[in-house]
Amino acid sequence: MFAEVTTALLDESAYVEKLRQSSHNAGAIVTFTGLVRDYNSDGAIEGISLEQYPGMTANAMQQLLQQVSDRFALLSAGIVHRVGYIGNYEPVVWVGCSASHRKAAFDGAEFVMDMLKKSVPLWKKEHADGKTAWVAAKASDEEAAMKWLRNEGLSDNL
Repeated sequence: MFAEVTTALLDESAYVEKLRQSSHNAGAIVTFTGLVRDYNSDGAIEGISLEQYPGMTANAMQQLLQQVSDRFALLSAGIVHRVGYIGNYEPVVWVGCSASHRKAAFDGAEFVMDMLKKSVPLWKKEHADGKTAWVAAKASDEEAAMKWLRNEGLSDNL
């Protein structure tokens, strides 16, 4: 399992290969790449800035990887998240999960993304019209995390 916080552009193929190397006997590898959109509910944006608390962010990501691995019997998993300024359409987060069966890998990747927004300390500012504004947590993100905490949407492979 691996977790990384970086200011560099994400190298998705390198992360897939790293996951594959740690996933002997895997029947499935599922990956997700999140991109910066060029809009929000108020209109166009020019990009985002993400801030972290060094050490705390990486530690929370490692804890999340342990949770997902235990919960879905994953063979391996990885999270790579960018911080700093990230332009529109650029990758901001990569998640990968490997398992013996595809359902566990899919569920694991969804669990990581839903829980990441709730449990990993990252703070986002949006850039628009030469100004920046902090972004509040969304109710939909909280609801997505709560579904897992209420044991809904669990894999049949548990």
